[in-house]
Amino acid sequence: MAVRDVEASPDLRLDAFQTSTAKRYWREFRRWPVIPGVVILVLIVVAIFAPLIAPHDPERSNLRDRHIPPAWLEDGSGKYLLGTDFAGSDIFSRLIYGARISLMVATIVLAGGVIGGTLVGLVSGWYGGQVDELLMRFVDFTFAIPFILVALVAIIVLGQSLTVIIILLVIFSWNSFARQVRGETLSIKTEAYVDAARTLGAPTTRIFLRHIFPGLLSTIMVMMSLRVGGLILTESTLSFLGVGIPPPTPAWGVMVADGRQYVTTAWWESLFPGLAIMLVVLAFNFFGDWLRDFLDPKLRQNV
Repeated sequence: MAVRDVEASPDLRLDAFQTSTAKRYWREFRRWPVIPGVVILVLIVVAIFAPLIAPHDPERSNLRDRHIPPAWLEDGSGKYLLGTDFAGSDIFSRLIYGARISLMVATIVLAGGVIGGTLVGLVSGWYGGQVDELLMRFVDFTFAIPFILVALVAIIVLGQSLTVIIILLVIFSWNSFARQVRGETLSIKTEAYVDAARTLGAPTTRIFLRHIFPGLLSTIMVMMSLRVGGLILTESTLSFLGVGIPPPTPAWGVMVADGRQYVTTAWWESLFPGLAIMLVVLAFNFFGDWLRDFLDPKLRQNV
């Protein structure tokens, strides 16, 4: 038995080495958001180079080609990789251009929300007192307003357009940034280096830019990454309800809404845009969770 154990020991050591190496590579793989990063990168590349990638005009319709299944199904056509919708438009091309619409809306709304919310949160947290009370009560008021109801009324009054949707989303996206930034500002302004700057007579603007804002940057970045998925989902929901981006502009929510009445006969019309929404929202949420852990020194050791 001893001889056999000695003879088998090299193989056992090799197996143990391979197992430990695989575990090490797996731990290293888990440290970084590889899959969410790939999904986000693909979304950005597709949105930027949509005219070069899309095989067809996303707004072109041909009733003779309506409800063609995906290429791998029995009646599918190699001309339309993911099939066509009720109007004969290429679903793959509309998905590609829909990524551009979703990313554009999220970028503009995030920029407006971050700028407005950061300014309000900074002023509220720094000055405190009645200024803080007034601004925070206004923030609470915006949280209490039903967004969907306001969107419905605004669309009826102003008409359905991409500009109206972006303005509405900006108006209702700054409040969460303001509340979070205000809380971080209340904590940072009590630090010794901020007190030193105030004692030396540094102007408020300089304190904001040199001492307060750098401490807020990681929080803002995490909130931005987490908000992207929510904004894309909100825009898709509005489009699904018929008060979002007007057709024939390719938008994922519009595509899901248009295909829901054909879900039993042409399921691909709603399935593929629905999967796109789910993958992108999950990718941004996972990336935001990782970024929060990575930027927080207390949680970084678990990443």
